[in-house]
Amino acid sequence: MKNFFQVKPLVLSSIFISLITIVSCSDDPEDPIVENEEEVITTLTYTLTPSEGGSAVVLTYQDLDGDGAGEPTITNGTLSAATVYSGVLTLLNETEDPAESITEEIDEEDDEHQFFFSSTITDLEVVYADTDGDGNPVGLATTLTTSAAGSGTLTITLRHEPEKSATGVASGDITSAGGETDISVTFTITVE
Repeated sequence: MKNFFQVKPLVLSSIFISLITIVSCSDDPEDPIVENEEEVITTLTYTLTPSEGGSAVVLTYQDLDGDGAGEPTITNGTLSAATVYSGVLTLLNETEDPAESITEEIDEEDDEHQFFFSSTITDLEVVYADTDGDGNPVGLATTLTTSAAGSGTLTITLRHEPEKSATGVASGDITSAGGETDISVTFTITVE
């Protein structure tokens, strides 16, 4: 009998600790147990295909060591004047093997992401060609139109959780978008 009474408090203690653990866990979907970590983006590719046919122009940014000492590799491009291009963005995390497609993640969480395009090139225009489930722009697919010859920059910025209903955001104005910048890349572009 002596051994039975010594074991009983141990068993009761284990049951009590188990009950506390079970009760303290929350099944509430509003209670985030794991925060959504920001995406690791090492590579951004913007492929511009002329609507009238011809070779695509591929702008790329690659920074495999992130904040490390290595400089990113940027491939700039030359566009034709008075031309309409279909643009497609592809983003990767190449620190994973095989490389993780961040494009798929953005597509799945399109209501939480939006690309913004700004250019110093006269009359270069980028228009959204895709939307999220609420009809707000995303920017993985675009139409880029050039006008006269010139040169300058094109900056592509991805915002995580922007305020898509804020003034000007639906038309691509980043000023009131808020949110956090996942990546921002500036390409040098020549239009000839």
